[in-house]
Amino acid sequence: MLPLLINKKGKQSIMGIRKFRPTTPSLRHTTLVSFEEITTNVPEKSLLAPIKSSGGRNSAGHLTMRYTGGGHKRRYRIIDFKRDKFDIPGKVATIEYDPNRSAFIALIQYPDGEKRYIIAPNGLKVGATVVSGSAVPPELGNTLPLSNMPLGTIIHNIELHPGKGGIIVRSAGTSAQLAAKEEKYVVVKLPSGETRRILKVCLATVGSVSNADNNLQSLGKAGRKRWLGIRPRTRPVAMNPVDHPMGGGEGRSSGGHPRSRNGKKSKGLKTRSTKKAGSNLIIQRANRK
Repeated sequence: MLPLLINKKGKQSIMGIRKFRPTTPSLRHTTLVSFEEITTNVPEKSLLAPIKSSGGRNSAGHLTMRYTGGGHKRRYRIIDFKRDKFDIPGKVATIEYDPNRSAFIALIQYPDGEKRYIIAPNGLKVGATVVSGSAVPPELGNTLPLSNMPLGTIIHNIELHPGKGGIIVRSAGTSAQLAAKEEKYVVVKLPSGETRRILKVCLATVGSVSNADNNLQSLGKAGRKRWLGIRPRTRPVAMNPVDHPMGGGEGRSSGGHPRSRNGKKSKGLKTRSTKKAGSNLIIQRANRK
């Protein structure tokens, strides 16, 4: 049994997940992240940028992305994915919520007064020190080349091209593991189960990504989905033949083999190009069901 905590407002917290008294039908099945790690709800103003919502429309006003629109207004948090402020230790000032991603972010304060946001690793606390560089110890939150990490290290925010910044393993609760070292590459096992080679000069951050309970959430009601900017999705089998290949039929028909709106089979058909750059670096494909 997971430990159960009940606060003064009647909310039950199970190791980072909040449950609510069923005073309404939607609250009966709602489970949300408790945000116990968050230390402030006021973002750093100098690291904010505007986001213009498109509502799924292009420049001509035509709907090009279905099931998108609405949602709460957001501002983008400028994240330091490159971690290129080398050999200068930074102090963790706050752990914050980011509406644009599933992971939490950490505000780093450097001695010269500069502030930067980074993806917060799981277990990073306010007051801790993080540093980037080739000679730094492989400790939580530190960023260093893959060649300088011991085998078995848990990592995230991994570069695929040197100096371009981390582009994989950035979502909540994910982590990769350093499996082997070769002459020019290291072998990394990714969260999908894929094992691939990455240049050993690429940078990565030690630790797993924060907010590991994100996948345990149950939004509880349609309105909460709308707050996220996601509109209701129509099932293909409920459409007419003119709208979808799986539509039409007498009564409740199955719709045939699952397909996309363009007729391409959607379950089991391999769509990755064999000529795609980097395919020769993949040792083992992802474990798909």
